[in-house]
Amino acid sequence: MGLFRMPSLGADMEAGTLVEWLVKPGDSVKRGQVVAVVETQKGAIEVECFEEGTVEELLLAPGQKVPVETPMARIRAPGEVPAAAAPAAPPPPAAAPAAAPREAPSVAKAAAPPPPPPPAPTAGPKVSPAARRRALELGVPLDRIHGTGPDGAITVADVEAAARGAAAEAPTPAPAPAGPVSPKAEAVRAAPRRGFDPVEMRKAIAAAMSRSKREIPHYYLATTVEMARALAFLEAVNRERPPPERLLPAVLLLKATALALREVPELNGFWVEGGFRPGPGIHLGWAISLRGGGLVAPAIHDVDARPLPELMAALRDLVGRARNGGLKSSELADATLTITSLGERGAEAVLPVIYPPQVAMVGFGAIVRRPWVDDEGGLVARPVVQVSLAADHRASDGHLGSRFLAAIADHLQRPESL
Repeated sequence: MGLFRMPSLGADMEAGTLVEWLVKPGDSVKRGQVVAVVETQKGAIEVECFEEGTVEELLLAPGQKVPVETPMARIRAPGEVPAAAAPAAPPPPAAAPAAAPREAPSVAKAAAPPPPPPPAPTAGPKVSPAARRRALELGVPLDRIHGTGPDGAITVADVEAAARGAAAEAPTPAPAPAGPVSPKAEAVRAAPRRGFDPVEMRKAIAAAMSRSKREIPHYYLATTVEMARALAFLEAVNRERPPPERLLPAVLLLKATALALREVPELNGFWVEGGFRPGPGIHLGWAISLRGGGLVAPAIHDVDARPLPELMAALRDLVGRARNGGLKSSELADATLTITSLGERGAEAVLPVIYPPQVAMVGFGAIVRRPWVDDEGGLVARPVVQVSLAADHRASDGHLGSRFLAAIADHLQRPESL
């Protein structure tokens, strides 16, 4: 029996709130399937399952906020015997009251609560830690709240409903929605920035960056890359494309970085448990500023193996979903190196801070025209871009970092090979 846990969606995430289950007990699930929606400081994220099997039990109710790695559900592996033998035993005791014909159902029901008190809120109800904190904040007595979580547990949603004077309108006790997709889930996907708090996000980012600067021995390198060939290549390619399908310089920077990582794989991976662990592929995070403040850096997977038009479509899709909601947990959890590009904001250079547990981050400034000495020694005005690298001295050194920047520059000089 496997456990599906609250995922860690980056170094700046400590806990998440379950918004909704998109599966129910008995449903079959497969790798990559979205099974839940979780609220973090970065908005609502669609959480994927990473194993195949059958949902045996949902351990959290919507509204509960729990730390990362907290078990959320039990997943029964294919071929594994269901734990149905245990639930099959309770029915016989339940049949005993029914076998007494002289007792009315209402009397039997009234007699049932004392031995096993499921919803008895007045006698020490089950309360999630988040719900208890919320009740203290709102000044709501727990003994007046009807719990709708598993086994009658009181959730954050129950507390807030009681605070609004709507405890009587609380939903029927059920740990999960009736089907794998519901109108609420569609609403979350349409406007998942519900509850997005830029202040909380900024706090989370600051905590992660403070940890990075405190624990990671950064070293910095930078170089200037001439972009005339690359921009001429883009102009030629885009002549034959409609505006929505035209390539932007960002896609060249993305692909050149990925190909450079093939040559210097020591920068593509994670520092975990006191050592370097190579990434499973070249999955590049792209820093995206959000409306209202803050940023996320979701990953595009296998960047080195994808053609430019496909990468451009993936980048547009990623930026759109990041700003409107709808990112998936895998996109936030497995970037092997992150890129920040401030070119469109006008900054000519950026010195990044590594996003742990990654071991490097690349920054691109604006493409600007500057004096340049050409191959013949003449002084000309050429478009150039500043490329910077922040890297972890535990995993690499300046020699490797210099090779990496040189590889990026080389690929940008040969844009037709990207």
